[in-house]
Amino acid sequence: MSTPAALASLAALLERWSEGDHGALNGVLAMLYTELHAIAVRQLRHEHHLTIQPTALVHEMYLRLSSLSRLRLQDRAHFLSMAARVMRQALVDEARHRRAQKRAGGSAVTLSDTNLGADGFTCDALDVDELLTELERFDSLAAEIVTLRVFGGLSIEEVAQAMAVSVATVNRRWATGKAWLTWELQQR
Repeated sequence: MSTPAALASLAALLERWSEGDHGALNGVLAMLYTELHAIAVRQLRHEHHLTIQPTALVHEMYLRLSSLSRLRLQDRAHFLSMAARVMRQALVDEARHRRAQKRAGGSAVTLSDTNLGADGFTCDALDVDELLTELERFDSLAAEIVTLRVFGGLSIEEVAQAMAVSVATVNRRWATGKAWLTWELQQR
């Protein structure tokens, strides 16, 4: 997906989509499906309680994006960033649904995130979402980076590209956000 022709084709599709051509999203999805599926697989790799599969998570992301109108995305990285945020919301919605079922005898939804650096560490998806909302209030850059890393499974370099900031900035804000989030989760 890194050839100039492919990137130009993707940019053209994103432009058409931003102008209201909903069919262009199908082309974007076709071009980036492998990457989107890989993000979903990384995110769900250690999930034992979720009923959602990576393919279903990608399809849910597609449905949510297709319902939006006039969304302006500049390039591949920006699209992947948006997709990661939409996947986060889909996972949080799934967690809310499962939590409601848990009250009726179902099981909890957890995120097991190797990006947080704690082997075997699991945390409730709703707790992570709540804490990211709190982190956003005092460090929105770190919250966005954590979202892209934890929910999107993006690498440091992919996050830097998606956010148009340096790798060094991402590393610093990731370290801060990760440490804060890990600390807060361990306090729960």
